[in-house]
Amino acid sequence: MEIRYKSLILLVIFITPLLGPTVSADWDDDNWLWNLIGPERLEHGDEFACHGYEGININDDNSVIESCKKYLSGHTNSSRWGANPISFGVPEVIDNTTVSSLIESGFVIIGDNLATEISDLFVVQRNGGSIEKNSANISLLDSADRDSLVSIYWEARIFDLKVREDKDAIEFLENQEVWYTTWGEWFNHKISSSMISCIASNNSLIINLDKNLESEWRVPGSLRIQVSSSVLSVTDKNGDIFPLLDSSIKVLQNGWRSQDEALFLTISPGNTITIEFANPPSCSTSPLQTFNDLHHSVTIVGHHVTNLHEWASDFYASPLLFTWLIERPSALEMDWRLPIIALSVLVATPLSIKWLVNRDQK
Repeated sequence: MEIRYKSLILLVIFITPLLGPTVSADWDDDNWLWNLIGPERLEHGDEFACHGYEGININDDNSVIESCKKYLSGHTNSSRWGANPISFGVPEVIDNTTVSSLIESGFVIIGDNLATEISDLFVVQRNGGSIEKNSANISLLDSADRDSLVSIYWEARIFDLKVREDKDAIEFLENQEVWYTTWGEWFNHKISSSMISCIASNNSLIINLDKNLESEWRVPGSLRIQVSSSVLSVTDKNGDIFPLLDSSIKVLQNGWRSQDEALFLTISPGNTITIEFANPPSCSTSPLQTFNDLHHSVTIVGHHVTNLHEWASDFYASPLLFTWLIERPSALEMDWRLPIIALSVLVATPLSIKWLVNRDQK
């Protein structure tokens, strides 16, 4: 009985500090957004989008929508094509007030497992499964429709559990002839492609994409041109030779290539391209939904990204592009009662030990 009593006292002494509550009184910053990893991922072509504040449902507190935008914009551009974030990761169900708040804050794209019907925003649905180990679905990734956007789920850490990626699924994606893109890039590329104009002049075609796009992101657009004559030259508005594209290029960039009786061209807003032919051509054109006439598009969507290093560390050598849904991490502040508890334990421990020793001696 006495031994059990001693054990109980010692147990209370050692676990008491662990029972003191902590509260989330402030918010932390993820330094990786602007140090090393963030700039590298931005140059690589990734998109930084918003996911709110850690532990807060945006339906319960709409203010975190604008706060998340300011947090992200204060540390990094959202894309190589634009500064402000336009994509937001939302819960499965959102109410009308939340939709209004998203629109007021300038967001135009939401996703990616939404059960609510939304007409005022462009909705990206998760349709590519996950790249988590033992969860990836290769057959799903291999059955995408032409010109579709495949959006794949990824979360590197769930509470204290580090999630492993499926290397076979990643290798499969890296070897597919698909366009690696992001939510915002795919959405704006489609808009830009639909706004490219064509004018026939003698033996030339004048291709132009107006610089005054409605979107603040200046994403290039792509065009397919039906041709029946050989191409003599392709030059930009400055008279410089317009770069050639290889059919193996999977990341959006300006350029052109020909295949059979078609010419595929990607042009930035504000540029004008002149194509000289051996014979008079006609403007037989159609906008391309997928860059470089690749079969479909793929992006991996990082959810609840509170530490960019943890989420991106396994993909530094990968050509895949990511849409990172950034969450501002919570900072745990020490409760004011903990120092008092610690001091009490510090005083009580030697007294308790002395009492036990004296009791044993008796």
